Amino acid sequence: MLPNARKKQILTWLKNEKALKISEISKRLNVSEMTIYRDVKPLIELNHALKIPNGIGLPNPPRRREGECPSCLKPVHTRLSFEISFDKKQLETFCCARCGLMRYNDTKEDVTQVICKDYLTDKPIDATGATYLLHSDLNLNCCQQQIITFASRIHARQFQTGFGGDVYHYEEAIRILTFEMDGNASQRN
Repeated sequence: MLPNARKKQILTWLKNEKALKISEISKRLNVSEMTIYRDVKPLIELNHALKIPNGIGLPNPPRRREGECPSCLKPVHTRLSFEISFDKKQLETFCCARCGLMRYNDTKEDVTQVICKDYLTDKPIDATGATYLLHSDLNLNCCQQQIITFASRIHARQFQTGFGGDVYHYEEAIRILTFEMDGNASQRN
């Protein structure tokens, strides 16, 4: 079973059972405990699970204030913001493309639109047509793995010249981010 499939299975069990031991998950999935620890690390980081002694539990629902990211609870700043519209007329606004893309990847079947902001102009753009700069040297004081969005691939390349990083289109950025969240950052290229 692939890491994403294991994570989905773990979350399903967690919702049903409220708490799971790492050793029990390991036995059920027939993989090592170390593999399970790697699988649950991003779930804990995204607040989908809570680390408890010898296992994981359901996280306490965060007390989110207006203007906070639903994923990491950091303040939402307009220049970095990422919005997802869902079928049920629901809108979620995230502090950055990293949080938004991770949420999109978990809920893409229900998503009707994704909007981000061009980093240079602060204008809204369709996130599916945006260009994404990952791994730059610029510290934006937001989530790590930083992702900066641009309306123009040319502008992203120019920004890359000054601050480094890798330029990707929408689907590539999601693939790379997911790959790195699965603990494979050293193998991305």
